[in-house]
Amino acid sequence: MRPAVANRLTPYMFLAPAAVIMAIALLYPLGYMIWGSFRDWSPSQTIGEAEFVGLKNYITLWNDPNFHESLTVTLKFAFFVVTLEMLIGVGLALLLDRNIRGMSLLRTLFILPMMIAPVVVGLMWRYMYHPTLGTFNRFLESIGIGSVDWLGQHALMSIIIADIWQWTPFIFILSLAALQSLPRSALEAARIDGATGWQQIWHIKLPLMMPVLIVTALLRLIDAFKVLEVILVMTEGGPGLSTEILALRISRTATEFRELGVAAAMSNYLLMLLLLLTVAMFAFNRLQEMRAAKVRAAVEDDE
Repeated sequence: MRPAVANRLTPYMFLAPAAVIMAIALLYPLGYMIWGSFRDWSPSQTIGEAEFVGLKNYITLWNDPNFHESLTVTLKFAFFVVTLEMLIGVGLALLLDRNIRGMSLLRTLFILPMMIAPVVVGLMWRYMYHPTLGTFNRFLESIGIGSVDWLGQHALMSIIIADIWQWTPFIFILSLAALQSLPRSALEAARIDGATGWQQIWHIKLPLMMPVLIVTALLRLIDAFKVLEVILVMTEGGPGLSTEILALRISRTATEFRELGVAAAMSNYLLMLLLLLTVAMFAFNRLQEMRAAKVRAAVEDDE
């Protein structure tokens, strides 16, 4: 082998073992799940003993109103938590992007909710939502307002509030890091040109931050589709199916109903949905990166 060819292949040869291990660790479980979704599989059988039923599990789910209800709840939950967390997190980052005494302490306090285990978060909010002893109802009664059935009539909203409390700091930290990494020359040029604070935010800061914000929103969107512990502890998916997201329904289908094939098919539906959303957001991210490059180029031309 010629030295030039060997030099080009050397990095790939070093990477090959790690790439093979990662591919096996990723593809084998994924293939196992996909193969299981085509079988009438129960926990008492190995996957090889289960009867092959083709697309029956997918067709059954497609016509299942309970699956549609869980999918609708999942989409509602993901939309509201990601939208509100992005608005609050980015807003806080814009507000606190300045020299403030004790900023390091503020950051530590902001990220504390992220450090708490989801089960503990669920228990904590469940007790605060308690109809008679909960913090919220006791406060409402102290100001003359009647108690609210938080985990009954307003169960989905209550879970959304708990998720926002826990994960808005994640958006805040990443948004603040993106803000502080912006080129100061662009902001200085905008000030010299007479741009107001809102104009700087809308035309300079947000366009330059957008690639980071899109990736941040994608990470939260993926995580929102997989929330399980908090909902399981707070409402167990009730009342009825009002808070049963797909992750919880998949878990119940596999453990309570003992239908591993159907649960695998449901997981694949969720995977396909997430893949579509991921591709769409990466395409949008590409457009925003091109827009940010134009903004940087315009600033450099002004200089």
